[in-house]
Amino acid sequence: MEKCFKCWPKGVARNLDYPEAPVFQILRSSAKQWPERNAIVFAGMEMTYRELDELSDRMAHALHAMGLRKGERVALHMANCPQFAIAYYGLLKAGGVFVPVSPLLSEREVSFQLNDAGVKFLIGMDLFYETVKQALPHTGVRSVILVSLADCYPPVSAPAKMLSKTPFEEGVEDFTALVSESPPQPPDINLDVRQDLAHISYTGGTTGTPKGIMVTHWNAMVNSCQLCYWFTGGNISYQDGVIGISREEGDREEDHPFRPGKEISLVVPPWFHAMGAFGYLNMQLLAGNTLVVFPRFDPGEFLRAINKYRVTLFGGAPQLFVPLVDHPWFGETDMSEIRLCASGSAPISPTLLDTMLKKFPGVVCEAYGLSEATAIVTISPTTREGFRLGSVGLPVADTEVKVVDPEDYSRELEVGEVGEICVKGPQLMKGFWNNPEESALVLKDDGWMVTGDIGRMDQDGYLYIVDRKKDMLIYKGYNVYPRELEEVLNQHPAVAQAAVVGKKDERYGDLPVAFVQLSPGARADEEELMEYANSRLAAYKKIRALKIIEQLPTSLAGKVLRRELRDVAQSLL
Repeated sequence: MEKCFKCWPKGVARNLDYPEAPVFQILRSSAKQWPERNAIVFAGMEMTYRELDELSDRMAHALHAMGLRKGERVALHMANCPQFAIAYYGLLKAGGVFVPVSPLLSEREVSFQLNDAGVKFLIGMDLFYETVKQALPHTGVRSVILVSLADCYPPVSAPAKMLSKTPFEEGVEDFTALVSESPPQPPDINLDVRQDLAHISYTGGTTGTPKGIMVTHWNAMVNSCQLCYWFTGGNISYQDGVIGISREEGDREEDHPFRPGKEISLVVPPWFHAMGAFGYLNMQLLAGNTLVVFPRFDPGEFLRAINKYRVTLFGGAPQLFVPLVDHPWFGETDMSEIRLCASGSAPISPTLLDTMLKKFPGVVCEAYGLSEATAIVTISPTTREGFRLGSVGLPVADTEVKVVDPEDYSRELEVGEVGEICVKGPQLMKGFWNNPEESALVLKDDGWMVTGDIGRMDQDGYLYIVDRKKDMLIYKGYNVYPRELEEVLNQHPAVAQAAVVGKKDERYGDLPVAFVQLSPGARADEEELMEYANSRLAAYKKIRALKIIEQLPTSLAGKVLRRELRDVAQSLL
């Protein structure tokens, strides 16, 4: 880890004094420090830290009264909304384990996750209930609570909104009524934060059966602090239940992107995703930020909110930024107060990066993480000088990263060599739920975890992601990494973003096929882009087919849906 210390961000502690506390102490701490500050703003509705803390206490009481006991799993099947945050902290206060279930999943996928995790309680949203309803008879779920977004609107303005609430069917509990009728008295639960689970989140399942990732309260608290204190600077002080900051002499809060209790953040990454739960909920509330929350991404609404709420922070995947900078309102939006834009899950193109940095005075940070490490492993230093294009930054506090031979885990590679990324740190998962064999494959006896991701490190300890191991193509026996090809295409001034997948070929293996989304108003044809990329690539890496499409398909989390592109690629050539 020494190799990255010379570039370590000024004022940021290399080792943190983590509180031995459950993850919901984040909310309790911030409610003590900023009780009347808005924690969440949603569709015009405002909720203070004190109110969020009290409402989650009520939810904890309600769940306990319904029979929830320590260690039992509670699924949340909803989009971002205030009720999500209330339910999340409430179930944790009741000793439950959070099982996020994406609203995008099919009935079969929902049924699998509910059964695999042994979920007994489900808190869902009326808009998505039909899928869950079909799955429930095939699961062990015994209690269902439904949320309606219509409850977020004040009675006076509700008639003007598009959403309306209809009575829930018999046997389903109404979230709002449940919280209203329950006292703010959470049960007294004795938690072992090092061992007791806070989350079981599932891998995407693009290869094989999805696996449940076990995250303890300790993992969750550690990674939330690693994230937060990277942006606030300083070290952790913990007294009387308050998670505060101790600073080096001369270090000022204004020298960092987060000034505790002062920032306004736009939140669109989904909380059912690991990065959303930690990067855009726990970490943000730990810093005392006000979260302006969206259930889905709309570039026009996003831009309007920046000026309306005087936003200072936002983030997501680059696929969200492209329609943002392309929107006709982007030019007239005042971004002079933006201090930070966080980017992750895919490389940001130089053109997009340049456009954003010219628009606001703050910094762009790229990050790398994976659910098996709770959320985050590396982040760019929070200065423009510390940012290195193509890199995902340095390991966060108390975290080590090394690159090894994919065929021989014991052999660490030299600086600049490409291999499999390994991680060691207190945020690593406890293991896979009910799957010790798979756990043993990735969690090594010496404390290291193999990630399945391919990368390299430079002489200063900056990490560069070459590709996901599962996305790697093999052409004539050579390894071809789609991310490298995408970065070459992204250099073309007409390209907004690119994605490369493989087309199966009996003779050659995987043929690289590229899909390109052009910047608005840009002109380029497929032959021109192919020639541009292939003139910059080794012969075995050359793109064999390229198709310009209107928009790359992405998930709610902003990740390119490569499975859809692979299906299309099989029909090309």
